[in-house]
Amino acid sequence: MLKRFEVQGFKNFKDKVILDFSDSSEYKFNTQCISNKLIREMIIYGKNGVGKTNFGLALFDIVGTLTDKNVGDDLYSRYLNADSLDRYASFKYVFEFDKNIIEYFYVKSSKDEFIEETLTLNYKILINRNINLTEPDLTGISEITPTLNWKYKDERSLVAYAIHNSSLEPDHPLYKLMDYVSHMLWVRNLNYNRYVGYKTNTLDYYSFIFEKKYLKEFENFLNENDIDEHLVARENEEGKKELCFDKTVPLNFFKTASSGTISLYTSFYWMKTCPDISLFFLDEFDSFYHFELSEAIVKLLGKMTKTQVIFTSHNTNLLSNSIMRPDCFFILTKGGLKSFANSTKRELREGHNLEKLYQSGEFNE
Repeated sequence: MLKRFEVQGFKNFKDKVILDFSDSSEYKFNTQCISNKLIREMIIYGKNGVGKTNFGLALFDIVGTLTDKNVGDDLYSRYLNADSLDRYASFKYVFEFDKNIIEYFYVKSSKDEFIEETLTLNYKILINRNINLTEPDLTGISEITPTLNWKYKDERSLVAYAIHNSSLEPDHPLYKLMDYVSHMLWVRNLNYNRYVGYKTNTLDYYSFIFEKKYLKEFENFLNENDIDEHLVARENEEGKKELCFDKTVPLNFFKTASSGTISLYTSFYWMKTCPDISLFFLDEFDSFYHFELSEAIVKLLGKMTKTQVIFTSHNTNLLSNSIMRPDCFFILTKGGLKSFANSTKRELREGHNLEKLYQSGEFNE
């Protein structure tokens, strides 16, 4: 799991912002939000323009760095912070896999241009390179992959090159790192299906529903969320299947469904086609949802017990100890990212109304 993340110099973030998943409290309720003493499920709040979307993109920069998964290049077009005199951005990830600690730190001057890159396993340096050094220090990685041919390395990530071209034990921590990063997924506003990670494309977005028993399952999914509609597959004039509302005259689903209903389709698509997501970041996931539906989606994704889930939202109805707990609700401000539990001197208990405290400014810096 991801244990800690730091970013500085990227987009909104002139100063360092830290998300520490290990900073959990000893609350006795909603313990499903914590796994192996790491926060597994959280919601991030913050004013418009403070950088909630960009924080998610910062967190997912590692996807484009280590894998060939989709990264939506336009999302990373304005890479560096415009106010910083330092023309670079730095990222640090700390992972924990079966008590093995991997730290990956790198500095870039643009999305694809490295200044520095360091990888450590259990605090031993495996790879260390810096543009100020003539040659990178590969002593550590060479000890565990002595047959690795560095002849074809390029100026992109040496970590990615080393892991992709190494022959290690199947359960080696470096392979677990790559597996985790390859299964990260960032989704921006479920109505538009913008995403980063996990897949290289979504060509199956309109057709997956006709596989297995997904159509009936999706219909039940809608009905459970108070959308009383029946669905059917129909062939269009070109002989292609279309999802339709089952009416006397069938109506094309994507041309007639509401924004909220289409976003439900998108959430269903991701849950069914990406069953083993490692880190799921849903940015403004409930823009088109009624508050009861937002709560239902949060609880539904909370059942993905092997997935770390991060939501961003403005919906204060979700600020309830019946859904999560104070160490799982976060506020992003220009001063950084803090949990509710760390944003007040008040001892927060299960009976506190977090929504009212938030709206009254209790957690303002």
